[in-house]
Amino acid sequence: MSTHSRKPTVAALPKGSFSDEAARYFFRGKQVELVYHNMIADVFKSTDRGDTDWSVIPIENTIDGSVSLHMDWLVHEVDLPIRAEWVFPAVQNLVGRLSELQSESGSGSWDPAKIRKVISHPVAMAQCYEFLRSRLPHAEMETRSSTAEAIRTVSEHPGEGWAAIGTKTAAAEYGLDVLEERVTDHDNNYTRFLLVGRTPFEDENAVLRKTSILVTLPEDYPGALHQVLSAFAWRRINLSRIESRPTKKKLGNYYFFIDIEMSLDTVLLPAALAEIEAIGCQVRILGSYPSYPYEG
Repeated sequence: MSTHSRKPTVAALPKGSFSDEAARYFFRGKQVELVYHNMIADVFKSTDRGDTDWSVIPIENTIDGSVSLHMDWLVHEVDLPIRAEWVFPAVQNLVGRLSELQSESGSGSWDPAKIRKVISHPVAMAQCYEFLRSRLPHAEMETRSSTAEAIRTVSEHPGEGWAAIGTKTAAAEYGLDVLEERVTDHDNNYTRFLLVGRTPFEDENAVLRKTSILVTLPEDYPGALHQVLSAFAWRRINLSRIESRPTKKKLGNYYFFIDIEMSLDTVLLPAALAEIEAIGCQVRILGSYPSYPYEG
C-alpha cells in the first residue's frame, strides 16, 4: 500500500488516557488511525522509526511543571519537530467497582475503608495528593505508565479492593464506575500536549502560533543569558516559558528551552535568533506550530 492511500497514524498512550483525548482533539474531523502504546518511550519510538506519522506527548502541567523525562526524549533520543500543541484541563476521578466498594449504610456511596490499593500514573497521584492523604491514607499506592493502564489493571482484579485515578472515558471503556469526580487538589489543573513528527501538520484556522527553541550558551561568556533575553526584549517578543535542563555532557552545562509567542514566519523572530547565534550561542529550532488554548 502506498503512503498516499493509507490512513495517517498517530501514536498515543492507551485508549481513555488524556493523551488519547488530546490525539482526538488534534485530528477532530479528520480520518486517522490511533495506535496505542503502554509506555511513552514506545510512543516516541513508533514515530521516530516511521511506523506512525505523529506522536502525542504530555510535556507540561500547571501543578507539577514540565515533564522532564519527555523533554529529554525530545532533545537526546529523537529528532521529531513539534507540529502543534493543545492545553487541556486534566480532570482526575477516583474509579473502581462500586458494587464491591459500596458503603454498608446503603447510601450508594463508596466506603474508603474498603479500598486497599490505589493505582495511577505518578503525575496523576501527585495531582491528587491532598485527596489521597485525607481520604485514603491507609491505601497502598502503586504506579502505572498511564492512567488508562491503571484503570485497566483495576478492571482485571475484581474483589481485591483496588481503585484507580483517571478519566471517565477510561472508566467507561473498562466497565468501571466513577466513585468520586474531580479529585484533583486544584481546579486549574491543565496539561500541555505536543504533537510531534516529521510529517507536516497545518491548520490555517489556528489563531495563535508559537515557536520553541533550544539554546546552548557559549562557555566562559559572562552575561550570555542576559544578552539572549535582551535580543527578544528590545524587539518586544514575548516568551511564554524559559527553562534550563542539563546537557548531560558536563556538570554545570545547561540547555535553555524557550517558548516564543510568535511564528518563525515573521521578520522579528529570525532576526532575534541570528543575533543570539552571533554571540556564539547554539540555537536548535524544535518547531514553529499552531497552539490551541483550552476553549471550555
